[in-house]
Amino acid sequence: MRLYRGLASAAVAVACVTALPYVSHAGVPAGEDAPALFGATCRIDVTGSRVTAHCHNPYPDPDRVSLHVECVHWWDLDSDGAAVEAGPAQTVRLTGRCWDEVRSAWVSHLRGS
Repeated sequence: MRLYRGLASAAVAVACVTALPYVSHAGVPAGEDAPALFGATCRIDVTGSRVTAHCHNPYPDPDRVSLHVECVHWWDLDSDGAAVEAGPAQTVRLTGRCWDEVRSAWVSHLRGS
């Protein structure tokens, strides 16, 4: 019985190794179909009524990032910050605030020129 188990394991291993080059990796595009990597990674910190975002762009294409702040109260104006270019391997700091409380904050991205 042990001999059959050993042969079965070896046969499965050989089948996997020989079939590996022919398996399609659906999640990994190759060649010209691969999308260009783009987009800064942003960390947003909300402290009281102030918002700070640090965005780092690890890619060769520039990314124009903009901070958007939505306030809790209707009388407190929401804000959309000016776009700032984060070049390759560059970190930028964006700030915004509400008078009272922050409901949400997010960063939008746009390909730079």
